[in-house]
Amino acid sequence: MADAPPSPRPAGVTARSLLPPPALCGFLLLLVLAFSVSYAVGTAAGPVAPGIHGTGGDTHGTGGDMDDMPGMNHGSGH
Repeated sequence: MADAPPSPRPAGVTARSLLPPPALCGFLLLLVLAFSVSYAVGTAAGPVAPGIHGTGGDTHGTGGDMDDMPGMNHGSGH
C-alpha cells in the first residue's frame, strides 16, 4: 500500500488554531459589556450615601477605642 503525500494545509488553518474558541471570545465580550453597563449605571446613579466619608484615620466618634462599650473590661479577666 502506497502512502499518499500529505495534502497541503491552507494558510488560515495554522492561524485559526492559535485563536481561542469562539465561545470563549463571546463570553469575554459579554463579561466586558456587563461590567461596562454596570459601571455606567453606577456612575449615573451617583453615590449611595453622600454624607458618608472614608475612614482615613478620622473617626469622629469614640476615637476608635471601645471604652464606652458595656461589658468591655480590657483584659481585667472579669
